[in-house]
Amino acid sequence: MSKEIKLGLKENLYQFTLLVIVNAFVGAMIGLERTLLPEIAEKDFHMVAKTAILSFIIVFGLSKAVTNYFAGRFSDRYGRKIVLIVGWLIAIPVPFLLIHAPSWNWIILANLFLGVSQGLTWSTTVIMKIDLVGSKQRGFAMGLNEFAGYFAVALSALFTGYIASLYSHRPEPFYLGFGYVIIGTLLSIFLVKETSHHVAHEIANHGYKHHTLDQLTIFLKTSFKDKNLSSVTQAGFVNNLNDGIAWGLFPMLYASLAFDLKTIGMLAAIYPASWGLLQIITGYASDKLGRKWPIAYGMWIQALGIVFIAVSSNLIAFIIGNLLLGLGTALVYPTLLAAIGDVAHPSWRASSVGVYRLWRDSGYAAGAIIAGLTADLFGLRIAIGLVAFLTFLSGIIVAFRMRETLQKKKESIAVDELSKKIQTSEKVYIFDVRSTDEYEAGHIDGAINVPKEFLIEIASSLSKDSLIVTNCGKGGGRSIEAMTILRKNGWKNSYWLEGGYLGYKQQGDK
Repeated sequence: MSKEIKLGLKENLYQFTLLVIVNAFVGAMIGLERTLLPEIAEKDFHMVAKTAILSFIIVFGLSKAVTNYFAGRFSDRYGRKIVLIVGWLIAIPVPFLLIHAPSWNWIILANLFLGVSQGLTWSTTVIMKIDLVGSKQRGFAMGLNEFAGYFAVALSALFTGYIASLYSHRPEPFYLGFGYVIIGTLLSIFLVKETSHHVAHEIANHGYKHHTLDQLTIFLKTSFKDKNLSSVTQAGFVNNLNDGIAWGLFPMLYASLAFDLKTIGMLAAIYPASWGLLQIITGYASDKLGRKWPIAYGMWIQALGIVFIAVSSNLIAFIIGNLLLGLGTALVYPTLLAAIGDVAHPSWRASSVGVYRLWRDSGYAAGAIIAGLTADLFGLRIAIGLVAFLTFLSGIIVAFRMRETLQKKKESIAVDELSKKIQTSEKVYIFDVRSTDEYEAGHIDGAINVPKEFLIEIASSLSKDSLIVTNCGKGGGRSIEAMTILRKNGWKNSYWLEGGYLGYKQQGDK
């Protein structure tokens, strides 16, 4: 069974692509509200206080945050697919409630359902993609995931604004929601496959030691104790704090300047569209350049974009501000998830992602409360400026507290580590790349004599996930060359033996 399971984006392209498509429909559900709800609050329900208007974001953020936490735990305990399906089923009432709401309380209830649904569906698609790709291209994988979700947010926001400009605020724009729910549910039930067995394969075949933690320890480690995980968590919290004000306050600011619904919809779409599109590039770049500095600079660029919007009154400046906000968020969003994947052990990674997303989406509620109260007391622009300051401060925390989490894949394996793997019956293929005479004079038990010219031919009978150790006499030259050839040809889990055969023999003599 384990030989049939492979980790990697290319190796799991069909399922990965399917999950990207599913996540696009998840994101589109948020886009239903992105343009219209603040306008509906003021015109249909005659609400004035900014804090009251933003109450739908508070409920959405808190319900999504709490559900994120349990989504991670449930995914570890019951499997990923069932959690994804339940999440879609909970979304079924949302478009109905938005269409027929006779009071603002119905809108609040719709956002309770939407928050729970988003917590289950989005969290699970993230976890499943991390399961599939393993440690390879984790940032790129998260970039693709978040691209699909947030580009769909943008398109849905654009479409609902356009439909509202042609017809009315309700019911026509929200008919799209029924289509999103039906397609997302059917794909999840009939085509998406369970991925938890990929985690078991990763633990068993990629050198991870057994490492279980209780839920309280995972929570404290992710939230406060681990400098890397907690730095990532606070950045996620502040990121969604400013996303909350982009969702709630920006449309109010645009409306106060007499922009029409089509223009507001266009501005509401620019931020998530640029964020979504750029994440493909930024996620891939984080796999090469690292995680820490894209996060720090991303928070600072977000802050600059928010300042642009806070001080501007014309369309061009608002476009520039939203583009900067999108660029900064694109640098941050997939990189935060990839950093958690770097640090958290596979056995408790889903739970750690759940804790991170608990705090991150609490940022929606915190942003709505802070910005709403500040806007009611001091005005919209002061509230937006305050969020810009908090975003800049978050980048400072990352710069001074977080260490780089992306580790270059090690190329060698120590003699004692190899011995432990052999003793624990872990399947290791040892390729002795010395000459036949050297091999016959003495070699590691179980080693295969593989001259360099036959390296690929012999390796081709093995899975690309196989653990291969190359050794020569003293370790270095020939074994490094053989390891490099194997990795270039797809056997990424290849290492050269430090000290070679002589080092192994000396260890045994001791």
